[in-house]
Amino acid sequence: MKIRNKIIIYFSTTVIALTAVSFIIIYILFSEYREEEFQKQQKDKIAYTIKFLAEYTQMSENLANIMDELTIHDFYDEKLLIFDSKKNLIFSSLDDLVIADYPSMLNKLSPANRWIETKEGRYDIVGVYYEHNQSSFYALSKAYDAVGYTNMSFLRNVLIALFIATAVIVILVSLLLSSKISKPITALAENLNKFDLSSEKVNEIPLETSSYELSQLTQRFNELIKRTNDAFTFQKHTIHHISHQLKTPIAVLVSELEKIHKYETVEEMKPGIENQLVKTKSLGNIINVLLEISKIESGQQIRKQPARIDEMIFDTIEELNIIHPDFYFEVNYVPDEMDENRLIININQILVRQALQNLLTNCIAYSTAPKAKVVLDCSSQHALKIQIINTGNPITREEEKFLFGHIFRGSNSQGKIGFGLGLVLTNRIVALHQATITYANPAPQLNVFELSFPLS
Repeated sequence: MKIRNKIIIYFSTTVIALTAVSFIIIYILFSEYREEEFQKQQKDKIAYTIKFLAEYTQMSENLANIMDELTIHDFYDEKLLIFDSKKNLIFSSLDDLVIADYPSMLNKLSPANRWIETKEGRYDIVGVYYEHNQSSFYALSKAYDAVGYTNMSFLRNVLIALFIATAVIVILVSLLLSSKISKPITALAENLNKFDLSSEKVNEIPLETSSYELSQLTQRFNELIKRTNDAFTFQKHTIHHISHQLKTPIAVLVSELEKIHKYETVEEMKPGIENQLVKTKSLGNIINVLLEISKIESGQQIRKQPARIDEMIFDTIEELNIIHPDFYFEVNYVPDEMDENRLIININQILVRQALQNLLTNCIAYSTAPKAKVVLDCSSQHALKIQIINTGNPITREEEKFLFGHIFRGSNSQGKIGFGLGLVLTNRIVALHQATITYANPAPQLNVFELSFPLS
């Protein structure tokens, strides 16, 4: 069922039902009020009649008939019976109306039970025990409340008319409101139906609405689409690169190993084997990281644990110095005095170690001097920054836009060993940790890569 129809049904039925219940309650309360007021009038007339009879008993017996004729129009269709203390009838109104089974009602009246009431059809019947001037009287009154029932009939007709008018207005209002409320939702659904899932280009879904929830929903959906597209694009390019590009360096490795196999002495083989070890290890690490990232992209939770980042950097430098013993890394801390706990961050050690290794390896490969600098900046309260600085040929401004793109190698990479995936993987690893990576060329022959990890 469309949300517009649901709004119409839910809103209109709820309001109409509440209106009906309210009108029914009003009618019932008025009915109770009518009955109480009319019975009070009956009681008042009984009291008035008893007082009149008690005060003028010395007058002729025709007095009762005269009084009855004077009050005959007080109530429409009324019968009044008054009895003395011994329950002997002393007054009966002129009406021909009969009070059925009045002896049983009379028996129920006593000094202990001074009031009884009942109904006979639309007639109200009340019984009263009344004392006046030290005399006791019993009275029964049966009457039809013509005015009260006329008012109730009028009220019923008014409530029915109001209910019908209210129902019509509520339905019209619900149509208007449902159209207004569902319009942006319908627009969102139409935009979603038009969305091209096969397109690599991310087109944000436009939505003009003043609704906070729908704005948030659209914004979050656009973010989800962007992240999903990034993940699919990354996976697509990575798989494509592995299947079509990595076969080339593997073929080169095999070819060079075949050449090495032809060498006759160990001394001839050793430089070639060491070179191939570096390439093979680098290729193996890249594949392992790709597999780890693929697990995360498939929905598995990224496994993080606290680790001290400077210790990971020192371990990575130590591993690289085995292959490049002549290269020196200078590690500095900012500020000089700091809380060492600021160096402990929650990360996936396998992925972050690979990211650091990629950056430090690039630092060695592209440096024109046998040294580089690593700065651990703990001066910020919100982030831990790591700067890797070396001297070497910078990339051009145009190339900076593609630095962290897929399968990109800058003009300064000519003759360098690599597969073009190092910074791509590093950028993806950093993003998985809600961190950032930037490149800057603040001075000629100076390259600065900066990692910024948020501190929780």
